[in-house]
Amino acid sequence: MTSPIQSTATFSSTADQTQDLTSKVVEEVERLNTRLAEARVVIGRIIFGQTKVIDDSIITLLAGGHALLIGVPGLAKTRLVQTLGTVFGMDAKRVQFTPDLMPADILGSEVLEEADSGARSFRFITGPVFCQLLMADEINRASPRTQSALLQAMQEHRVSIAGQYHDLPSPFHVLATQNPLEQEGTYPLPEAQLDRFLMQIDVGYPDIEAERRMMLATTGAAEEKPSAVLSAAELIAAQQLVRRIPVGESVVTAILTLVRAGRPEDSPLEMVRRHVAWGPGPRAAQALMLAVRAKALIDGRLAPSVDDVVALARPILQHRMALGFAARAEGIAVADVIAGLVATVN
Repeated sequence: MTSPIQSTATFSSTADQTQDLTSKVVEEVERLNTRLAEARVVIGRIIFGQTKVIDDSIITLLAGGHALLIGVPGLAKTRLVQTLGTVFGMDAKRVQFTPDLMPADILGSEVLEEADSGARSFRFITGPVFCQLLMADEINRASPRTQSALLQAMQEHRVSIAGQYHDLPSPFHVLATQNPLEQEGTYPLPEAQLDRFLMQIDVGYPDIEAERRMMLATTGAAEEKPSAVLSAAELIAAQQLVRRIPVGESVVTAILTLVRAGRPEDSPLEMVRRHVAWGPGPRAAQALMLAVRAKALIDGRLAPSVDDVVALARPILQHRMALGFAARAEGIAVADVIAGLVATVN
């Protein structure tokens, strides 16, 4: 039987270990926040007037996810992805999606080789997906078959070719750019693939002052070039730190309330039951849990708040919901539905 003295000693030891662990996490958060602040400054010198887009992109990387950047041509979406690859020290590759692009052009293929002895064997030639940061440029210009070639890579971080699995490098992120669906020659992404993107980041026009600075900075004799701030190994360590950041019960409840209220079968909101064809699945709650932690990290806070859930609701939910015919007929947009959902957690 354990004596009271032994029990007290054991409790004291456990408390000390918890305190040491908490102190270590605090130190790591503060150190990483300083590095991330530097990264944001470097990216801001290249990408003008898109602070929220930059922050959401960094949150996506810290959460270990993929992002879908949507906007009209000419808003520096491709330049942003290239800059992120340099600043975070990742091996980056780019694929320009076109209607004639085939899955093998992304994943790679097996070729038959004949040795001098006459023996024949297959050799796998890797495609551009074997990198740490894949820029899928204008992803909705390709056919649905080619778009779906990325599904397994995005979810499992490996691909299967001819029955053999091939692991992708770590970290692995897909940052895809997409033109608005209203443009000619675009194909909507499959719902299953949309769900694999942690966020849909809408890229809008910069304000007049940002556009003035961009115009002057990019048309002179010398143009600013990005520099590496972190390494890929440091990014992996940051992703592990994100998962160690504590989340309060109020934030957990807010995430569950928000996600479940977006499903027409369970929602207490008449707007959702009437206008939403299908709502966000469990992957949306997982994405929110990681993203709010990452947001707290780049803001220099030790724990996320309900305000973080509200701020990230739209980029995480909007591509995981579909509206019915009644909503389209009445001019209801997904953003209107999400605004109603956010009201349930405020």
